[in-house]
Amino acid sequence: MSGRKYGYIRVSSKEQNPARQEDALLKAGVEKDYIFTDKMSGKDFDRPEYQLIKRLLKEDDVLFIKDLDRLGRNYRMIKEEWKEITMDIGADIVVLDMDLLDTRKFKNGMEELISNIILELLSYMAEKERNKIRQRQREGIEKARKDGVHLGRPKIEVDDFSYYYDQVYDKEEMTAVEAMEELGISKSTFYRRKSEYEDEN
Repeated sequence: MSGRKYGYIRVSSKEQNPARQEDALLKAGVEKDYIFTDKMSGKDFDRPEYQLIKRLLKEDDVLFIKDLDRLGRNYRMIKEEWKEITMDIGADIVVLDMDLLDTRKFKNGMEELISNIILELLSYMAEKERNKIRQRQREGIEKARKDGVHLGRPKIEVDDFSYYYDQVYDKEEMTAVEAMEELGISKSTFYRRKSEYEDEN
């Protein structure tokens, strides 16, 4: 017996437009009346519309989201929510942008395996992004040396700091000290850049 289809949308601020996510959910067959939207950070799951969906979800229902980041930013917490929805409630989750993440395809005890695959995939992607930043920093230093430029502390690119801010304060995947070490900056520089970043965003 098939259950009801629900859709969940999250945007980080009231200024962001959820239309793209809504269009994807409607195309997936979710009725507009069953699409719920939160306009707030994904750092935790204390969000009114998300909590409402969890109360409504029943066995055999399906929760659709456009991509995994819309569910949340902290991957350890995502794993807990994923297990609660798929194993405790007995509903399914479909991530539209990742064909693999459709629990309707995996039954007979496979839900936990899918959760583990998700975490492994996300960990791989996070490590790949860190390596890309390190490589970009190394290439910048090497080029500066070849050009005869005096090297002080490396300049922090906006995208680089955004990544580490996300890892420390949103996803909680690393500590501030670890971020300082990878960026090669002092504590005072890190917190000054943090303050500037928060003012800009």
